[in-house]
Amino acid sequence: LLKNPGFLFGAGLFVLTVLLAVLGPLFTKYDATTRVGLAYLPPSSEHVLGTDHMGIDMLAMLIKGLQSSLYVGFLAGIVATVVGTLIGVYGGYKGGIVDDILTASTNLFLVIPSLIVLILISSSVEEGRSLTLIALLIGGTTWTWSARAVRAQSSSLRARDHVSLARINGYSTLEIVVLHILPYLLSYIFMVFILQTATGILSEATISMLGLGPYDSVSLGKILNDARANEALTDGAWWAFMPAMVLVAVIAFSLYVINTAMEGVFNPRLRK
Repeated sequence: LLKNPGFLFGAGLFVLTVLLAVLGPLFTKYDATTRVGLAYLPPSSEHVLGTDHMGIDMLAMLIKGLQSSLYVGFLAGIVATVVGTLIGVYGGYKGGIVDDILTASTNLFLVIPSLIVLILISSSVEEGRSLTLIALLIGGTTWTWSARAVRAQSSSLRARDHVSLARINGYSTLEIVVLHILPYLLSYIFMVFILQTATGILSEATISMLGLGPYDSVSLGKILNDARANEALTDGAWWAFMPAMVLVAVIAFSLYVINTAMEGVFNPRLRK
């Protein structure tokens, strides 16, 4: 995997964004809540990325927004991956009526557009719409395709010799799933987590653009929404929205590149 140029490129790009989120505060003396100048000041030596409509330093806003978006993406990815993996692995192994019920339930949630559900739930929360709540909502509405994908992999492992041998030796369902199925799916589950993280970041940016983002925090999507609502494009203040757009695109692109490279390595059908 470390010899795959696509993986190295995507991982390097993503690591750079994470380093920017972690080390970014060292490169600016301002914070994301303090007004430091006039509205929409252009980039200068004093303000590398200018200021927003409130006169807040855009570099400080961008770093804070990046931290928030990564937090939402990671938490949403964990929730969606864990829920989808548990349902998919258990249903795929058990088969029969249990699998039919879990598959039917998953399909029921799958046909409902997750973005519409996310918008409706977010709009119904009048107060207390925090980053954590947004992440939990995203994770709770995007687990379905993970469950279907993991279920297919788990079902293919159910008839393997080592699983049959463990069943004969009296292993419980939990022991078989944990010891004899999950280890074979770890690489696949990690790829699912990568895609779910990208989905979480894009979903947060989408609902924040619609004005349904967190109340108490800055995120990349909220930066874009503020720029749209305060006519940054009309005023020619490209620095108020372009860096945030680029960061969202770079994060999603790097994660998709990592996933594609890993699939090419771990999926025998794609190997040359």
